[in-house]
Amino acid sequence: MKLAVIGAAVLWGTAGTAGLLVAGVDPVSMAAARLVIGGLVLAAVTGPVRLLGLPRGPLPAGGRRLPARFGPLAAAAVAVAAYQLCFFAAVSRTGVAVGTVVAIGSGPVFTGLLSWLLDRVRPSRRWAVATAAAIAGCAVLTGGGGEVRADGVLFALLGGLLYAFYAVTAARAIGAGAPSDAVMGLMFGGAAVVMVPVLLWTGTGWLTEPRGLLTALYLGCATTALAYLLYGRGLRTTPVATAATLALAEPAVATLLGVVVLGERLGPASVAGLLLLGASLVAVSLPERVSPAGRSGRAIGSSA
Repeated sequence: MKLAVIGAAVLWGTAGTAGLLVAGVDPVSMAAARLVIGGLVLAAVTGPVRLLGLPRGPLPAGGRRLPARFGPLAAAAVAVAAYQLCFFAAVSRTGVAVGTVVAIGSGPVFTGLLSWLLDRVRPSRRWAVATAAAIAGCAVLTGGGGEVRADGVLFALLGGLLYAFYAVTAARAIGAGAPSDAVMGLMFGGAAVVMVPVLLWTGTGWLTEPRGLLTALYLGCATTALAYLLYGRGLRTTPVATAATLALAEPAVATLLGVVVLGERLGPASVAGLLLLGASLVAVSLPERVSPAGRSGRAIGSSA
């Protein structure tokens, strides 16, 4: 199911190019519209209310109990919305390149640490090396530019932590037996409700134009609803930290679309970063052998 995670990353990577079809729109408004549309569509399609009927007793084969209350998933829904705000706060303060690299790059690191802390799943050596190389590849690929400001970096790090929180929360619920589609529908449907005031505050006039509406529908239905539907299904069998690292394919896809669709050119450094990122994703996607002694505490990145 790692292909499902990569499919989600490919869809995320198309968001930037699609957003360029509409000029002069506040990026916060576009992100809010994307989340509102995508979250509501995802909730409507998946029917998250099915979670309410699931058993909360012990599950077979050592499965965890489903929570009596859905506080963690409600908190994850808020984290989904807050991530968007933190990301744009970071970009506005420290530039697109630095903000993007720190926010996206710190996500897998925080995810691995949270998985280790909460589920006693220690990172494998290969995962750690491949993730570090993938982050380095993202940094080279994205390039420099922008002023490195402490407040912007802190917002980006907070965004990475929020991403890790909602990804790990979703993975734990799915691992406990909850349907992945319903988990994603509940999280993103809740996030959509949170983002409605943001969308209204930033303005919706651009949605009355055909190009703006079509762009928002694509961003919501494809790069949010469908992408997170795939991501959730990938989490059924893929360790969440591995999934977070595979999601770093997003900037690679965005770069390739820039070359193919927008006619952008890559310098030698960007090509090197793209190759490093690609090699790292291949390394983290390959199954690892787990020794008999290590089966009781499976490492992140092991074969799922």
